[in-house]
Amino acid sequence: MILKCFGAKLEWSSHVYASVKIWAPWNLEIGAYSSLGPKVDCYNQGKIIIGENTVISQKTYLCASSHDYNLKDFPLVLKPILIGSGIWIAAEAFIGPSVIIGNNAVVAARAVVVKNVDANTIVGGNPAKFIKTRKIE
Repeated sequence: MILKCFGAKLEWSSHVYASVKIWAPWNLEIGAYSSLGPKVDCYNQGKIIIGENTVISQKTYLCASSHDYNLKDFPLVLKPILIGSGIWIAAEAFIGPSVIIGNNAVVAARAVVVKNVDANTIVGGNPAKFIKTRKIE
């Protein structure tokens, strides 16, 4: 309820744990039956959009902005994150600016995702790399 008062777009069935940090609620959209787990850090100066049936596990860091290192004053650059539907992002993963995670993907624990993740894939490591195709039964 409080998040909605500050502009977040949440479906009634979504779940956000009380320990989640959200920098800008007005830049957050969460689809039906999705959740942000305990101590997720949502640094969303840029928009973060999360689809349906998606789990963002504990202590994951979502970073939707960066700085332009080509300019001497390092101005802030907003770089939205799009996380599709049917996704599981495991514990303590880092999702970087401008990343798009395709539907039904899995991001392994402590992975560092700085490039887009294809739908129906499992990625892990630092930087995150393709592990295998996800086959849903």
